[in-house]
Amino acid sequence: MPRVTVTVRDNGGHTATATADYTVAPPVLGGYYLAGNADPTADLAGGNFRSLTQYRSFADGYTFPGYNQSWLTTLGRKGIAINMVLELKYYGVTSIGPQTFTVDGASYTVPAPVMTIQQRPGTTWPKAYGYGQVLAGLCDGLFARALSQYRTLGFPVNIQLASELDTDHEFGTTESGVAYDWANSDARAVQAMTYIVNWFKARPLPAGTTFSVGSGGFDRAAYRRTHPESLMAKLDFLQWNVYATDPSGTALGRFRCTKDWAVTDLGPVALSRPVLIAEWGVRVAEFPDQAAWIATVPAAIAQLNAERSPRIVRTNYFNSGWGTLTPKDAGLAALRSAYATRPYV
Repeated sequence: MPRVTVTVRDNGGHTATATADYTVAPPVLGGYYLAGNADPTADLAGGNFRSLTQYRSFADGYTFPGYNQSWLTTLGRKGIAINMVLELKYYGVTSIGPQTFTVDGASYTVPAPVMTIQQRPGTTWPKAYGYGQVLAGLCDGLFARALSQYRTLGFPVNIQLASELDTDHEFGTTESGVAYDWANSDARAVQAMTYIVNWFKARPLPAGTTFSVGSGGFDRAAYRRTHPESLMAKLDFLQWNVYATDPSGTALGRFRCTKDWAVTDLGPVALSRPVLIAEWGVRVAEFPDQAAWIATVPAAIAQLNAERSPRIVRTNYFNSGWGTLTPKDAGLAALRSAYATRPYV
């Protein structure tokens, strides 16, 4: 570890010497996501964008790099850090049935997904492969297919399991007709996430592969439940998402909220992990001048990282949904300016 030594001398010739060890933290990676998993190459041009979030369903036969998404391979091989969110959720509108396929000479049959998530009243509940199905080994074929494709990608990624477990479980889940409340859904998810990480780590992976579990980070109890030390010991990052939707909310306050919960509630293993913000955004309805809010983010991240761990190491702007840049050109200019500022450089 580098060390600095300082010696001072007063008028009487007396001296005192002090030493201090220090570390030089690498820049935070400023990142991006474009709606619909679209090709962001044009948006990234001319900016210090060094990270990217993508979303895939395990149900999809083309997980890595994705169907007609060869541009992802190009960006990854150029050094853009890819955060690949892999979900048990099925993205399709109509139901999906059993799948039978062959991976590296082995035949797999995977049943239809039997869990519903995001059960907000008055909405259509998405289907997902159930945590019970995962634990019974019924989804191993999905993992094998994804891993086979990943091995040919040519660069390592962070595999983030689930987008936001708290969003998935907020109104409970139902698997094979059995309903589970939020807390029980969290407990079942921890078991399933542990199974999936163990499944991947028991097999050869590209060097540099890392893992995390996704969370919106909007509920303290849920965040605590889904981050036990037993699971964090298998993960490489903490993760939460950050959105500016309250007109009184500052960047420092928004990014700090979940970090404060983590510092108070989580154990030493969790707090030793760096933080990957897979999504952050500014909702134009509350902040018509999105650029002004974006401009305050670098100072907020720098201040948080000057405090105690965990340290935020990636922040990927979510140019979709709540974070849609309106107008886009002004928003992109603000991101380029922010990512050209300490701690991103």
